[in-house]
Amino acid sequence: MLDLLYKILSKIQMPVYTKYLEGSVKKGKMPRHIGIILDGNRRFARKMGLNYYDGYRLGAKKVEEILNWLDDLGIEHITLYVFSTENFDRPKEQIEAIMSVIEEQLRSLLNDLDRLRRSGIRFRAIGRLEMLPERVRKLIRELEEKTRDFGGRTLNIAVAYGGRREIVDSVRKIAEKVLRGELRPEEIDEEVIREHLYAPDLPDPDLIIRTSGEERLSNFLLWQSAYSELYFCEAYLPEFRKVDLLRAIRNYQRRERRYGR
Repeated sequence: MLDLLYKILSKIQMPVYTKYLEGSVKKGKMPRHIGIILDGNRRFARKMGLNYYDGYRLGAKKVEEILNWLDDLGIEHITLYVFSTENFDRPKEQIEAIMSVIEEQLRSLLNDLDRLRRSGIRFRAIGRLEMLPERVRKLIRELEEKTRDFGGRTLNIAVAYGGRREIVDSVRKIAEKVLRGELRPEEIDEEVIREHLYAPDLPDPDLIIRTSGEERLSNFLLWQSAYSELYFCEAYLPEFRKVDLLRAIRNYQRRERRYGR
């Protein structure tokens, strides 16, 4: 009986607390760029007795909610870690399920261009996109083209992405310029490497959030995250709540960022 009463009170109190926390967070300094490592769909599906495809779809639906929350908070840049280069080592049927869900979400964004336009959000995909199925690449190209002039805010999806591979690709481009005589080795510095990353104009993430309780970056934005604040949330992606996002931002606001100074 006491357990039931506690659950009822928690359900009543949580919306009130979430509203209070949102008001408090909005008074603080917002991170300009938030990266999110989307994790835990399969484990959530197993916990709930669902198949992994349903887990991916529930995770994708949660991402729609997260994007709305971040839009309401006015976050300027969002980068979602959707699918890594290492994920291609998974069983073929799992890869196909994930690609189908990605395709569904890209089509959903295409059908909601007015909202992206109103919010001034430009879409971009980063990674080795040539590894993706053509149907997915086509949707990515269409979204990037149609949102190109929407504004200065960006929604970035890291798909077929690996942080180490991004650095390798950057170094290869620089080496080619050196061989062609367009660049001298002594001119190579951090800024030159940045200029050859997948999205050189994207500011470094201020805050990186990972769902599912895992505490590692898993090859996400390795160059860009040198001074990012990290927040690890126990909830699997489909369980992630607005209050979890607000707690992550509050945690960020409480930290003193010294950048090595």
